[in-house]
Amino acid sequence: MNSTSTVARFAAAAAAAAALTLACTQTAEAAPATSQAAQRIAPCTASNTKVTVTPVSRPINHLLLTATNTGKTTCAAYHAPALRWDAGQQAPVTVLRDSVPQSVVTLAPGQSAYAGIMTESPDGSGTHGHTVNSIDVYFTGASGQGSVGGPARPGVPDVYFDDSAWVTYWQSSVDQALSY
Repeated sequence: MNSTSTVARFAAAAAAAAALTLACTQTAEAAPATSQAAQRIAPCTASNTKVTVTPVSRPINHLLLTATNTGKTTCAAYHAPALRWDAGQQAPVTVLRDSVPQSVVTLAPGQSAYAGIMTESPDGSGTHGHTVNSIDVYFTGASGQGSVGGPARPGVPDVYFDDSAWVTYWQSSVDQALSY
């Protein structure tokens, strides 16, 4: 074999290997972006869920918040609902940090997520409260920062809330939501 054709073949093989390496690198770099986009699920919002508040007999001074996916696609109930019962309220109701679930609650159409709301301390330690008949429920996005969309405004059955009130993170079952 002459040295010119050997060099040419080697150069062609090196160029092909470089092109293959470049193609694999570009594919590997593009793959995470595609899989990250596929893993992101749109957040549940007031426009794709029906939100209700139900009194419960146990535990005492609790309500059950239910968000049911009324949309046509799966949504995620990220973090905890932000609750506000008074337009003048400076900050949303405290979130019970001990209630963080194992994973994000995802809702296929027709499925529900639940959160427990403690309205007032059973020992009377809360102060600065009043009776309300509606609350604003805000949903959060995956980052947990701020709300997505406007609030849902379910009616509540004239309930007394005070400054000891808290809400759990979204849970996948009623039992989990009311276990705190």
